[in-house]
Amino acid sequence: MKSLKYSLAFCGLTALFSLQKIQAQEQQPTEEKPKHEFWHDKKLYLNEDGSNYLKFAMLSQVWIRNQEYNPGTTIFDSPKTAGTDIGIRRFRIQMYGQVADRVFIYGQIGQNNFNNVSDRKQGFFIHDALGEYAIDKGKLSLGAGLSSWTGLSRFSASSVGSIMGVDIPLFLESTNDVTDQFVRKLSFYAKGKLGKLDYRVAFAQPLAIQKSSGYVAAISERSNFSPKPPQMQYNAYFQYQFKDQESNLTPYATGSYLGKKKVLNVGAGIVYQQDAMWHRNAVNDTIYTDMLHLAVDVFYDAPIGSRGEAISFYGNFTHYDFGTNYIRNAAPMNPANGNSDPTVLNGSGNGFPAYGTGNVLYAQLGYKLKDNLIGTTTLMPYVAIQHAHYERLNKDMSFYDIGVNWLLSGQTSKFTISYQNRPIYNTSGNLTDHKGAFIAQYQVSI
Repeated sequence: MKSLKYSLAFCGLTALFSLQKIQAQEQQPTEEKPKHEFWHDKKLYLNEDGSNYLKFAMLSQVWIRNQEYNPGTTIFDSPKTAGTDIGIRRFRIQMYGQVADRVFIYGQIGQNNFNNVSDRKQGFFIHDALGEYAIDKGKLSLGAGLSSWTGLSRFSASSVGSIMGVDIPLFLESTNDVTDQFVRKLSFYAKGKLGKLDYRVAFAQPLAIQKSSGYVAAISERSNFSPKPPQMQYNAYFQYQFKDQESNLTPYATGSYLGKKKVLNVGAGIVYQQDAMWHRNAVNDTIYTDMLHLAVDVFYDAPIGSRGEAISFYGNFTHYDFGTNYIRNAAPMNPANGNSDPTVLNGSGNGFPAYGTGNVLYAQLGYKLKDNLIGTTTLMPYVAIQHAHYERLNKDMSFYDIGVNWLLSGQTSKFTISYQNRPIYNTSGNLTDHKGAFIAQYQVSI
């Protein structure tokens, strides 16, 4: 009798569980939406389908150099003709994402050019801080903030984690840290794609020249930036993308895809600012002139062969008009802080006249060798030249950079060795010498 009662109870429970299972199956939707992981591919997903997200990225570039210094160079009043130094060329933290259907936000903080003569504990500073709204997705987005949506050329805003050489073509950042913050400008911009035409246009409020490094208010017969409150600056860059299409999610252009894309672009750009410059004429009148820059360029980056080989080429022609006889030095992560020879135009350390009124030709060429050339790694040698005819100089300026990348893990981990050669000029504009520099860089990026 007990066995019968237990058997009936078991059968009843089984029937009840089976009924509940059938009802649960009937209540399930016939097609479930795919769900994303909470954290994946450096993204923090904000909704289930992954269309809204925040993404994080980091970059570190550390240099060790041995180089000849410009004549008269001093480090805290001690004369130096050459030396070896170590420094952090760049460290960046990026945060960006599609936070709503049409809303994009981008922010970047970091540090540039920190070496043993730098001020300590400066802390990170803001590189980018912008918000953007898509009026017509893909075709037209409007944004505002501190940004690199600038004009002129492809590498006026470089993706520094993917550049082919040890450094970017600095001269294309025409007002770098003079009236902007390391290229970034307080601006309102529009960008998008119309078919294969990629475009960006922006108007920006230049930062006060009085806050730039080494600002001197004196006026002379040679043009310089005016200390008067600046007019708005207008920027535009257009490029036609013949082959694979590139992302314009952020303003930064890829240096090389290492054979992952086939890209052929032709571009043209402009930067214009009314009464940006001033100088004194022969009768001591103050003359204000416009700043106008024009550029055309071509970029080709593609796989060749069947074993992972790739080629990368960039060519640029730029016309700079900063006003009569304007000249400005670039000195990346300058190892020195003084010069005792006032006849040297280049200034201290590793400075050279990179910017000026005149015309510039620039080209860089790289070749990625086959995959797994050295174990699981490979090499990418490159060469670059900047050749400029500047009003201020009596002989054309040529800056050379030749090196090789050891791609340990693509752009994520790479080691670069470079030799650079720069010209030395005196204040009369005469070429007097050349100096060399050996640079080793280790890059990590995620």
